[in-house]
Amino acid sequence: MEARLPFYGYSEYLQKKYGTKVYRIAVDGGFSCPNRCAGRQEGGCIYCNEQGSRASYLDKAKAIEEQIRRGIAFTRRRYKAELFLLYFQAFSNTFDKVENLKKTYDAALALYPFRELIVATRPDCIDSSKAELLSSYIKPDFDVWVELGLQSANDRTLERIHRGHTAAQYKAAFDLLHSRGIKIATHLILGLPGESLEDMLASVDFINALHPEAVKLHDLNITYNTELYNEYLKGEVTAPSRELYIEYLIKVIEHLRPDIILMRLTCDTYEADRAAPRKYMAKGNIYALLQKEMEKRHTWQGRLCPATS
Repeated sequence: MEARLPFYGYSEYLQKKYGTKVYRIAVDGGFSCPNRCAGRQEGGCIYCNEQGSRASYLDKAKAIEEQIRRGIAFTRRRYKAELFLLYFQAFSNTFDKVENLKKTYDAALALYPFRELIVATRPDCIDSSKAELLSSYIKPDFDVWVELGLQSANDRTLERIHRGHTAAQYKAAFDLLHSRGIKIATHLILGLPGESLEDMLASVDFINALHPEAVKLHDLNITYNTELYNEYLKGEVTAPSRELYIEYLIKVIEHLRPDIILMRLTCDTYEADRAAPRKYMAKGNIYALLQKEMEKRHTWQGRLCPATS
């Protein structure tokens, strides 16, 4: 029998839930981001380039139907996938009028019998009407997830990286979604400018109190054509090394509630876009190194988490 990981991984969750290979089909719905609009922080968050959070293989010029067709064909061929989840990934996928969102979601969901709808967005792109729309897709055998970007629970850091929202605003959006039965994955970046390990662990405490279903952890990648890259050229910021990031991961995971799914542990930045760190490790290798180091230290997810109710 395969040994259990020292952390609650997304693959383990999916296998338990569906009993077979399940893969996300990421699509670019053509959305933008309010933080890139005139009158707000020009250019968006300091680490965000014109690709947003779009996966490197997505082509925004392709219709959603074509993106889905190609995505399913690829994952079937490469991973022998049997079930699929629809994932609106790039930028802020609730940044539109509710009627337009409904048309986009409905059209995509009608193309294949997906098992989940997953929508990545920001707290300032959530209101009651959008929460109601998202919750309307929930069925006994169909979950709706929102990947809600936090990045840090420190308001000083949020201002520093030009996020355009506060931790309190994040909590308000989180509560609005959770109250309607929508599952949430919170995004957290480790190694942001000016943040200490204590700051990162304070963000973990904030997340533990909210108790989302999942967390996505990302290492700080510095990409070309961003404000962060300009600071990097001036020597004002650096990206955590592989070794330091593993240390951050272990400490954060030790303090994270053991029942929160670790949906992701590292960035997947397209190599041609990444200025730093240049010495990089493939995602699978990061997972293997993390597992080995945690087993060596005899530690696990939640080991240092305060008692939970």
